[in-house]
Amino acid sequence: MLRKQLFKTFAFCSALILSSSIFAATSNTVIPIPTQPQAAVVAPAAPNLDAKGYILIDAYSGKILAEKNADQRLAPASLTKLMTMYVISSAIRNGTIHLDDKVRISSKAWKTGGSRMFVKVNDEVPVRNLLEGIVVASGNDASVAMAEYLAGTEDAFASMMNAAAKSIGMNNSHFVDSNGLPNPNHYSTPRDLALLAQAIIKNFPEDYRLYSEKWLTYNGIRQPNRNRLLWRYEYADGLKTGHTDEAGYCLVASALKDGTRLVSVVMGSPSDLVRTEESIRLLTFGYRFFETHKLYNGRTALTEVRVWKGQNKQSAIGLDDDLYVTMPAGQYKNIHAEINLNEPVKAPITKGQTIGTLRVTLNNQVLMEKPLVAMADNAKGGFFANLADSVNYGFHKLFTKSTEKVNNG
Repeated sequence: MLRKQLFKTFAFCSALILSSSIFAATSNTVIPIPTQPQAAVVAPAAPNLDAKGYILIDAYSGKILAEKNADQRLAPASLTKLMTMYVISSAIRNGTIHLDDKVRISSKAWKTGGSRMFVKVNDEVPVRNLLEGIVVASGNDASVAMAEYLAGTEDAFASMMNAAAKSIGMNNSHFVDSNGLPNPNHYSTPRDLALLAQAIIKNFPEDYRLYSEKWLTYNGIRQPNRNRLLWRYEYADGLKTGHTDEAGYCLVASALKDGTRLVSVVMGSPSDLVRTEESIRLLTFGYRFFETHKLYNGRTALTEVRVWKGQNKQSAIGLDDDLYVTMPAGQYKNIHAEINLNEPVKAPITKGQTIGTLRVTLNNQVLMEKPLVAMADNAKGGFFANLADSVNYGFHKLFTKSTEKVNNG
């Protein structure tokens, strides 16, 4: 009698759990995207620039909008200082050095040729001032001084630069110094430098303001930022110029317009004027014929999924980072987002575990796929909960197979 009563109770609980399940996402669940009706725009071919290599990307989505010889290894000249700044910013972030630290200027730093901040031997200069000298005046002396302060020697600092490049995914770059003076073993590519610019923008927004400063005055000497876009292109706010006889005239530019940030890299132009005009052409092309939208916030629940044999019947899932999508102008109304789960989703689940994929399509063409991860842990449930879910999962599989048979005729 007792066994019969327990069976009835268990059956009742199972039916109750099955019937009261909260809606949770399943594979092929469509995620709503707010509509913004617009007229479609037909994009022409990307401009062909007077440069050895170039690339144009959206800084937030990473979408490539134009490129030529983007993976060709070229001399970067003072574009090198973007990596110098990346390493320094990382050291400041982790507390290895501080903005108010005083750096003693060595004879080697003072003697370094090329563009200069005009520091003097044995001067003690705050880190914050040297950073301005590196970015605004493109000071080779300031770069060497910071390399020595942080790593002891410039060779050791170059090793840090190469390690950072590898972590960013700059697979065709190699650095031997902090300033970019000519060396056959010192090279980068337009694509790699675009990745570096993205990393600077994303990881060190507190330092990014330096790249938009137009003037530097130090030791009574006033110098302009060599990035002419800061004067000629209203949306430009960075990043860095470079020039040697070997490298030609180079420019990594960044601009922000209506919430869209583009990065252009032009390497090997014949003159300062040409690198400026060609960069403006690239950026204008990008803003006129493409648009970028932020679809979803990272580290925020997009939906919930049914979890079998868990302490909680549902688990929230979302994206690690904000999701931006770039597309031809006027096509936003035609994009769709769909969830595909790694079914079945069973406990235990750990925070950050990949649960499925979010696929974004435009006119049935895949624009982007990103992993969907659990927002929190979900431990395995107790004995009776697991027993009930075993029955429910059996019903679920049976129902799924029946539905597939109906759909397949």
